[in-house]
Amino acid sequence: MKKILSVLLTFGFIALGFSQKKERESEFSTTQKTELALKKMTLHLDLTESQQQKIRPLLSEKILDREAFKKERKENKDKKLSTEERFERKMAHLDKQIAFKTDMRAILDDKQYEKFEKHVARKAHKRKKKLEKKMRAHKRA
Repeated sequence: MKKILSVLLTFGFIALGFSQKKERESEFSTTQKTELALKKMTLHLDLTESQQQKIRPLLSEKILDREAFKKERKENKDKKLSTEERFERKMAHLDKQIAFKTDMRAILDDKQYEKFEKHVARKAHKRKKKLEKKMRAHKRA
């Protein structure tokens, strides 16, 4: 009886540990994130040194914007946005995406840009699938 009870308690503690959400702060600073993203992009697109220097500030700005958005969203988690506010945010986000894409188009050559576009589309598709899976799990619960 003691063995069964100890096994059940062990599994209970393990299940409890996995069920808790882990809130962790960002592991890397903004400059570290920028450098990692730049290295990944360099490996993927075979960037030259001058291209890396031009892309570095773009990535840094993008990462800073993302961090600011996450922080704002976390602070205003309970606040419901109006339709107009959501529209303005979405428009600002799309404007930033267009600007980033335009800047990347100016920096990369045709072959690199085509590869970049395929990579962005693939990441968007994965993100969409992940969100759909999350929504299905949420509906079941």
